[in-house]
Amino acid sequence: MPDLPFTLDQLRILRAISTEGSFKKAAEKLYISQPAVSLQIQNLERQLNKPLFYREKRRARLTETGQLLIKYCDRILGLCEETCLALDDLETLKSGVLIIGASQTTGTYLMPRLIGLFRHKYPQIEVELQVHSTRKISWGVGNGNIDLAVVGGEIPKELKNNLKIISYAEDELALILPLNHPFAAYEYIQKEDLYQLRFIALNPQSTIRNVIENTLTQNGIDTSYFKIEMELNSIEAIKNAVHSGLGAAFVSVSAITKELELDMFHWTKIEGVQIKRTLYMLLNSKRYQSNATKNFKEEILEMFSNPKAKSLNPNDKK
Repeated sequence: MPDLPFTLDQLRILRAISTEGSFKKAAEKLYISQPAVSLQIQNLERQLNKPLFYREKRRARLTETGQLLIKYCDRILGLCEETCLALDDLETLKSGVLIIGASQTTGTYLMPRLIGLFRHKYPQIEVELQVHSTRKISWGVGNGNIDLAVVGGEIPKELKNNLKIISYAEDELALILPLNHPFAAYEYIQKEDLYQLRFIALNPQSTIRNVIENTLTQNGIDTSYFKIEMELNSIEAIKNAVHSGLGAAFVSVSAITKELELDMFHWTKIEGVQIKRTLYMLLNSKRYQSNATKNFKEEILEMFSNPKAKSLNPNDKK
């Protein structure tokens, strides 16, 4: 095997310059001097016999050779980081960091409770929760920046070959009404009754709103005739609006557990219609899974699921 024309330190510096956009910022990030950064890159270019950067006044821009090398650089350094993680795991779960991702509703209402259970069992493990759109979280898992995620939206098709996608649970979406609404006296209403309601809805780009509208359409309900009183961008704002008597809304059952216990509004069922969405657990099928990731999956997540995707409805028997 020929001698490698680069060292790991040179690759670390190359990645830092590419990420930060300049030699100066890369030096600051790596806590080394700017001349040391410049010298390492000069040595690397001499060994490769090709320039890696176009030197511009405000930004260091990669040449074609630099762009090619940075792709392999990310893979090489990523594998080194995985190796260190695997070696650390030999010390069992005495320390470590677990990065969990979740889409908005799941991350707000479900994951904090599960993380609390995990931290109680493994207090020495630092847990970081990232809450974003399903798309952003999926890319985080695909890029190796997130260890494990639970999402409820549509997963990008281009990632499906790199991800292990597991049906995790069913999240039921409930129709809630103010307690003083005439329909609050009934456990069930008819499909036609929906056209009489004034709705508080999430914005049209919301994944949950799309799920609701698609499910209702499949059950012969034309949502274009719904009276939308207002559109809000948060579940908490919608719950407060319903509690204040401003209208009805569809929300995830997992988001209203406390409110139902306190009788803050009424959950009304629709005769012959049940609105559910599937939550998915995401793992990177091509990366090493730490013991912390495995334990969170097997000891915490799987307590709330089964192969048939268990319901998250708190009223369902466990």
